[in-house]
Amino acid sequence: MLRRLSLAVAVAATTGFVWAAQPASNAAPLPSKTDLISVYKDAVDNNADLAAAQADYLARKEVVPQARSGLLPQINAGGSLGNTRTSLDEPDATLNRNSELVQATLSQPLFRADRWFQLKAAENISEQAQLEFSATQQRLILQTAETYFGVLRAEDNLAASKAEEAAFKRQLDQANERFDVGLSDKTDVLESQAGYDTARANRIVAEQAVEDAFQALVTLTNREYSSIEGILHSLPVVVPTPNDAKAWVDTSVQQNIALQASNYAVNAAEETLRQRKAGHLPTVDAVVQYQKGDNDALGFTNSGIPGQPTYGKWVDQTSIGVQLNVPIYSGGLTSSQVRESYQRLSQSEQLRESQRRQVVQDARNQHRAVNTDVETVKARRQAIISNQSSLEATEIGYQVGTRNIVDVLDAQRQLYSAVRDYNNSRYDYILDNLRLKQTAGTLSPADLQALSRYLKADYNPDKDFLPPDLAKAAEKQLESNSKTRTQQ
Repeated sequence: MLRRLSLAVAVAATTGFVWAAQPASNAAPLPSKTDLISVYKDAVDNNADLAAAQADYLARKEVVPQARSGLLPQINAGGSLGNTRTSLDEPDATLNRNSELVQATLSQPLFRADRWFQLKAAENISEQAQLEFSATQQRLILQTAETYFGVLRAEDNLAASKAEEAAFKRQLDQANERFDVGLSDKTDVLESQAGYDTARANRIVAEQAVEDAFQALVTLTNREYSSIEGILHSLPVVVPTPNDAKAWVDTSVQQNIALQASNYAVNAAEETLRQRKAGHLPTVDAVVQYQKGDNDALGFTNSGIPGQPTYGKWVDQTSIGVQLNVPIYSGGLTSSQVRESYQRLSQSEQLRESQRRQVVQDARNQHRAVNTDVETVKARRQAIISNQSSLEATEIGYQVGTRNIVDVLDAQRQLYSAVRDYNNSRYDYILDNLRLKQTAGTLSPADLQALSRYLKADYNPDKDFLPPDLAKAAEKQLESNSKTRTQQ
């Protein structure tokens, strides 16, 4: 009977080896697997970048009360103690004067245009900071998905590498058997040995990739994970809704968080320019001052004539007034600050335009990518079926002498390359969908929750890295091809 090598057999052999390594009885239960939402919660609680972004936001929002303080009353209190020693021309004539003074001053700005515009600029800066923090929160959602599915991608690729190694090992064993009975020459054995060694090396590299992917999870969340839940093959692979690039572009231009933040940056630059221009305007403050001290400290005599002090007398003094300050010349400082603000405003406007163009590009590219991913996943599935049928047919041809060992090895490589391409296309579809939503400003934890419904708690990469229906589909296609050849 002719041996038919199939991917299903390879997978079964690989998983059989894995389960054989487990205790047959009294086995300890497998540790529970961590799901996507749990990883995201750990990231929110422990991610250093998010904590830094939150601290930056809380610090930057303080510009509002700081700017508002310039429009509110200012109250100061103080006091002084002094001693003045005066030596006269007469012999041994020395006068000592001690002065004591306490005072309080209340100042209320009445007209401060520069401080008003400074407050408006600060409010826009605070809004910008809040939006940038929201953008960081969105990036964490995407980063969590990228890291989580990066682990699953690495595990599926490792499973494919294990199955490939097992298939090449069986091919090597078969080549040795055929050589022992004289059905093939030593070349077949050497070719099979080279194929097996390469597959083994690929499996070792894939194992490292899995470890690296788990380490990325640790960096993201500061938590150790032994295993995570895998994604079901039943996850719908559908085009985006609406499937209209212009609609996604319009939504992105209106709702993209980074673009909204750049709008507030422009507003803040405009208010800062107004603030600098207001440096040419006069300022008006209401001032109330209370002083209490000896008349020496205040410089009054009993007659009220300054400069003729009488010692030992205490005086209370209250003054109320309005102070007008008209800036005339400050060495060119105000004019220079105005010119600087013009350039800062131009810079912020150009950065906003650059951000807008990037958002438009990203929305179009990512919409196109999702549609491409949908078709690619379908094509990759069919490629696995076709390559599996090709491998089985090539193996049959090798058994009857119409194909050589090189053909079989090449067919095996193409099959497992198709397997990896299929798995990669699945994860590309998931992540491109999330990237499209991030660009549109609609990405939220609810998107991770929707994905979590398709997670499989008992996911075993060695068994589940391929849809269960592919082996049957390959057999049907092989039978169909056989009937076609017979009819021809």
